Amino acid sequence: VILIKTGFIFTFKRKWRCIKDCFHVYQFFKVPEFSESMQRNQLYYKVLLYLHSLASLEDSDFTNLFAGRKPNEILLRLDTNQIIEDDFLGAKMYWINQDKTLVLKIRKSDKRRVLQPYLQHIHTVFDEFDGRKRELKLYMNVVDDKKGRWRSVPFTHPSTFETTAMESDLKIKVKSDLESFLRAKQYYHKLGRVWKRSYLLYGPSGTGKSSFVAAVANFLSYDVYDIDLTKVSDDSDLKFLLLQTTAKSVVVIEDLDRYLSEKSTAVSSSGILNFMDGILSSSCGEERVMVYTMNGKDHVDPAILRPGRIDVHIHFPLCDFTAFKTLANSYLGLKDHKLFPQVEEIFQNGSSLSPAEIGELMIANRGSPSRALKSVINALQTEGDGKGGRCGRKAVEESGEPSGVFCTEGANAVKEFKKLYGLFRVKSNRKSPSFNLDNDLKSGL
Repeated sequence: VILIKTGFIFTFKRKWRCIKDCFHVYQFFKVPEFSESMQRNQLYYKVLLYLHSLASLEDSDFTNLFAGRKPNEILLRLDTNQIIEDDFLGAKMYWINQDKTLVLKIRKSDKRRVLQPYLQHIHTVFDEFDGRKRELKLYMNVVDDKKGRWRSVPFTHPSTFETTAMESDLKIKVKSDLESFLRAKQYYHKLGRVWKRSYLLYGPSGTGKSSFVAAVANFLSYDVYDIDLTKVSDDSDLKFLLLQTTAKSVVVIEDLDRYLSEKSTAVSSSGILNFMDGILSSSCGEERVMVYTMNGKDHVDPAILRPGRIDVHIHFPLCDFTAFKTLANSYLGLKDHKLFPQVEEIFQNGSSLSPAEIGELMIANRGSPSRALKSVINALQTEGDGKGGRCGRKAVEESGEPSGVFCTEGANAVKEFKKLYGLFRVKSNRKSPSFNLDNDLKSGL
């Protein structure tokens, strides 16, 4: 009897909705995911987030259920052709989820009274959600198909600046630079510059470059767009991918030096240059952080590395004792140990491994901190390649563009930097903001 009554009520509601439609004239407004120029429509994502926050989503005929990031969290998400009902100022609003388009159905008699306040209400709700810790996404480019060029998954990487094995003073300065960037929209526009920041991370594999990217994304609460150049057909295709990224995002190209040296992609060097600071990048690159990683930059065209295309250079060398202590604290919970002096002596003798290698040894022996340290000592003595010598960080003041962290081994750091960029302060009278670092900072990872 209960099932029959429930089915009757459900059928009656649907029929009553059809009867009401016969007595009212409706107007429809489409909110597509992409604009005519194929840029992502920000209003589409604001409306989508708003609809997912409605309690009426639970009362709809059907909806999708997904596991959330928190334990036992269940998320309700719209399905294709699903209809959601909303009430605003006494008016009924109906949203229809079509393929890549959200359609608003509203009575013409209510349109003039509620449409503008309703859209403003959606903006307000979105801003409230966006001010909190929003759910981040990782986007990956795919070969062109009907569903678009980007695929996304939840970005759940746990890396933070606190867990990154980097010299503490350098962490503070990088975080300060990012915070300054977040507040600098009006300042950049006053200078006639695009509101974006670009970083070059270079160093051997396993030194923490990818973890640093994740830490930046988590710190800023930005989505991540990871561009695989092997799936880019030509220079125009690379521009199209940039066009479809959104604001508040970290755009990453990893191993850029390998692509340039091996010519393993259809993208040309000029295409890379235009991607970094071309007209299109200047037109759709607002509130983005661009990150490029390399194993080394000695054989890279200086035009790619010049200020304006790269604002901040950060070297990621092999592990030193300071980074080792950070790893020991994170992996083993050790702030000090009787074996630390022996480890420090080995590092001072020039032996080193990558943070990834040392971290794996600690994970494998995490049940016994002493055994873990002994395994690290043994690996340093037998496998350390002597490339982890001390590396001094120099603060270099540029004469036209913001400068960043520059790191090189040996005493010719400043000479090499000037040779690369031709930066002689005595020949320049221009002034601009710079990212100044204290001299003689130890190498970060």
